[in-house]
Amino acid sequence: MNTKEKIEEILAGIDDPELHKSLTELNMVEDIKVEGGNAAITIKLIIPAHPMKARIRDEITAKVLELPKIDSVKVEFTAMNDQERAALRKRLPNKEQETPTYDHFKNVIAVCSGKGGVGKSTITTNLAVALARKGHRVGLLDADVYGFSIPRMMGINDQQPTMIDEMLVPIEKDGIRIISMGFFVPGDSAVIWRGPLLHKAISQFIDDVAWGDLDYLLIDLPPGTGDVSISIAQKLPQAKLLIVTTPQVAAYNVAARVGAMAEKTNLEVLGVIENMSYFETESGTREYIFGQGGGKVLADSLHVDLLGEVPLITAIREGADIGNVYAKSDSGALLFDQLAAKIS
Repeated sequence: MNTKEKIEEILAGIDDPELHKSLTELNMVEDIKVEGGNAAITIKLIIPAHPMKARIRDEITAKVLELPKIDSVKVEFTAMNDQERAALRKRLPNKEQETPTYDHFKNVIAVCSGKGGVGKSTITTNLAVALARKGHRVGLLDADVYGFSIPRMMGINDQQPTMIDEMLVPIEKDGIRIISMGFFVPGDSAVIWRGPLLHKAISQFIDDVAWGDLDYLLIDLPPGTGDVSISIAQKLPQAKLLIVTTPQVAAYNVAARVGAMAEKTNLEVLGVIENMSYFETESGTREYIFGQGGGKVLADSLHVDLLGEVPLITAIREGADIGNVYAKSDSGALLFDQLAAKIS
């Protein structure tokens, strides 16, 4: 194998950081020249202002310089034209299928609750981070169109996804690929949509996003059993529901309606997580501020497992507020790692 062929082999092992497919598979390698110990490589970017351009250059340079006969590497960039981008889209999942199969989502977990304010989004983001820490390929779809909070919790509320024609490339943070209505609504503007628009938005977030192959797609559903939940059930019938509740009667009674929706839509309930279960004082005493046992009652009524009880931990709340999910809480990290193990 000559030096140019070795470089081709190296480029075949380097992925586009956003689309998670190799540069050769995406036809991004335009030219390779080798003169003596000098290598010149031209990469054709999907868009001229590719946000990961520097990362691609650095990875190519580092790996090609490992070849014994190469002393210097020059990486230059051009950009695909409209026809080349259209051809690329055909190689992304589902775009040319009349009936999408969504086989690129190995597991779909829709996190839901009967009412708002139970910490559903906090649970979703922490589980996503925990699954990614275990080495899984994770996507996070913020389907709470009216009350989106994932961008802030993940520390990316000031970012916008890359567009490839009409295809969205999700924002990536800590190895998690993320899409939310929050990326497209300025400031604290309200989303005032009815059923058809909601269904269209959810369909676009599933079909028109370059998710790539995922081990887990976590979906943060809005509270209740409305249009968005029904749309998810129709689009992704393989999804499993993970129900979040608090111990108090008002929360788990309402959450039971989500179980009824699951039965009517033929979605499997994966289990129940009880949030805000208790507060542990410095002396080790547990204070059951919101009551006790509601999660177990709900799980038993649905004939599923109570997967865990998440206590009130200040660091978990602080992490969500500052966009640094559970980074400050060793006990929180361990807790969500254990929950992730139960659903993986």
